[in-house]
Amino acid sequence: MIFLASLRKELMEHWRTSRFMVLAIVLTLFGLISPLLAKYIPEILKAVPGGEQFAGLVPTPTMTDAISQYIKNIGQFGILLALLLSMGAVVNEKEKGTAALVLVKPLPRGFFIFSKFLSLVIIFFISLLLAGMGGYYYTALIFSPPDLSAWIGLNLLMWLVMLVYVAITLLFSTLMKSQAAAIGLAFASLLILAAIGAAPSFAKLLPNQLINWGASLLSPTPVSAWPALWVSLAIIFICLFTACLALNRQEF
Repeated sequence: MIFLASLRKELMEHWRTSRFMVLAIVLTLFGLISPLLAKYIPEILKAVPGGEQFAGLVPTPTMTDAISQYIKNIGQFGILLALLLSMGAVVNEKEKGTAALVLVKPLPRGFFIFSKFLSLVIIFFISLLLAGMGGYYYTALIFSPPDLSAWIGLNLLMWLVMLVYVAITLLFSTLMKSQAAAIGLAFASLLILAAIGAAPSFAKLLPNQLINWGASLLSPTPVSAWPALWVSLAIIFICLFTACLALNRQEF
């Protein structure tokens, strides 16, 4: 009951501060416009003065182009929003002093961390569900319907990638004393993972490989990335566990 009350409080906070609404609108918007961009990029180029010569170089758009545009937009903005929405999850409450008030109550500090993480899990799931529905509808309307089970798999894998960055940022939000430091370290982690991913031997182990796995589900030859899945789950667990340990050692 205590945990559910804490989770309800976090969800209400996301709603009152419009974070949930912003996340849902941004992801849904990109889900809707991705197939439209894929379809009308040649026409857009023709409308630009001097762009006719480039429009002729663009091949006729297909369903594959719509899916690629969807993956690119949702993947990039989903990860960015995961960092931005998680950066103040804990440190903001420490700065305002509300964490001390909440933790005075019989709320285990682990529950405090997990309720924040689970609330973000829920709002990202709902937002990605809306984006996926919009992207699927317009892709089917303009081109042809993608395989539904593969489309669901793609979105679930992208959701997991977002949760990896939520967990990483939540850890830094717990460790740091300011939102600027938390978001700075979170972006540094993003860059470090990208740098490590430049090595093919390590790339197959990193979370972003899950997006490639999801994309391959919609191709004739899907390629799995189970090592990246286990590494992603391990990163989430380690970050949450470390955040709980760190919070237990902090004084308010």
